[in-house]
Formats: sequence, structure tokens, C-alpha cells
Amino acid sequence: MSEKPISPLRRRMIEDMTVRNFVEKTRNDYIRHVRTFTAFLGRSPDTATAEDLRRFQLHQTQTGVRPPSINSSVAALRFFFTVTLDRPEMARHLTFVREPRKIPVVLSPEEVARLLEAAPGPKYKAALSAAYSAGLRVSEVVALKVSDIDSERLLLRIEQGKGRKDRFAMLSPKLLDLLRDWYRIARPTVWLFPGRDAMLPMTTRQFNRAVHAAAGMAEIKKRVTPHTLRHSFATHLLEQNIDIRLIQVLLGHAKLETTALYTQVATNVIRAVMSPLDRLTPLTAQRSEPPA
Repeated sequence: MSEKPISPLRRRMIEDMTVRNFVEKTRNDYIRHVRTFTAFLGRSPDTATAEDLRRFQLHQTQTGVRPPSINSSVAALRFFFTVTLDRPEMARHLTFVREPRKIPVVLSPEEVARLLEAAPGPKYKAALSAAYSAGLRVSEVVALKVSDIDSERLLLRIEQGKGRKDRFAMLSPKLLDLLRDWYRIARPTVWLFPGRDAMLPMTTRQFNRAVHAAAGMAEIKKRVTPHTLRHSFATHLLEQNIDIRLIQVLLGHAKLETTALYTQVATNVIRAVMSPLDRLTPLTAQRSEPPA
């Protein structure tokens, strides 16, 4: 069975993204969003009008599409109209949706310890420990290579993290011991945490399953996701009075305001602040005796 030929319009968009060195995931996401818009439109997307874009965004909202997906769609369509079609006036009719900022779920240090102990095997125990001890994203954990371990300087090299930026993350001595135990068992050659095929890295899906399995075994009632380990890393450092700007660097955040979100869940920091009410003269001392 022959593959369906790519339309000239799609090919041009792919070329436009390739020239700008977009990563494969972004290219696939953008093509998918334009395809969804085309299906809604029922005709070629290069014939779309401003009213079509307005109707499409209204349709997304009414059908319960979440803000992150809507915003991803807006970015894709803005690129399509501005770059591929050279119709920049269309982009102003696409509106980004404000996403509600939620406080992240954070585990206590005791819960983290239980979770790591419950990890299904030494590979996942080392991988989950890397996510927590260095505050790594899931994509960064699974992409770690044996050559990224700098045991002398106690550093992890994170290659092409979010925003396609390289950085160094901390390598704790305890994590190094776990990685050495794992290395002695499996002798990985390229990828630190290989998948079912030793020539390929562990998938984010496998990591995700391991986290949920460990949370279940540890009987943790909170809604735990792989990113919970990263949230817990940042919050626990903040509770140790580590400078928030240093935490920003360790997390690889581009903006300080992103890191500042953790001040809302660092309970030790919150409890350490004295309420202005407590600085007042005790109200009970000011009560006068009732008149005779």
C-alpha cells in the first residue's frame, strides 16, 4: 500500500519549519493542528477567512479543548498564516487563552523516600532518583547518556533541554551511588536508562508508568505524576533557604516568575513568616471591665 502523497502546501510548511530548525515534535504538533483546522473548515486552509478562525476558536472552547491545546493550536496557525502563507494580518485574529495557574502537587521528604523505595527495580529507582535529586524533566531523564555523568565534578550534563539549551545539573553523591549500582547490573553503553531495545532510551511512557506504580506501592494518596518529583525538588530546596535564583538556574527556567511559583507551596517558608496580627498588643488585654 503506497503512502498518501504530501500536498504542496504541507510540504512548504514542513520546509519552512525545517529551515528554522524546529525539533521533530514541534513540527509534528504544528502539522497536526493545521490538519485539525482543515478538517473543521472542510476545505483547503489557505482559503480561510478571519471569520473562519473566529469560528474555529469558538468551536474549540465550546467542545472543551483545554487552554494548553488551544494555545498550541494558535502558535501553529500563526506560523502557518504568517510564514507559510505570508498572510500576517490573519495572525491577529487568533487569541491565546489565559491558563489558570495552579499550585503544583508536592510530596513531603518522607513521601519522596517511600516513593523511591517502591520503584519497580534498580533502573527505575535510579531514574526516579535522578528526577528528584537534580530536578530534571522527564524528557531530560530519559535522554541521559552514560557520557553525561561527570563523577569527578559531581555534575550531570543536560543536553538540549527545554528551549534547546544545554546546562549542567547537580549530581548528588547518593544519586551517583545508585547510578553506579545500576551500571554494574546493566552495563549500559550509550543511554543511561535503555528501553526494551537496548539501543534506544527508555520512553517517557515507561517512566510515567514506573512513577504511578511506585506511588501505588507507597500508598501515596496525592495525585503523583513524573513532574511531581521536579516540583518537590524545587520546593524542598526553597524550604532549605536556597536562593531562588540558584533554584531557577538548577531547574533551567528562563523566567524567575516561573520558579517563584514554588514560594506558594514551600510550607516551611510560609510558617516562618509572622502574621501582622501577632505583632499587635493582645486584644484580650485591652478589654475593659463591664460597667457596674
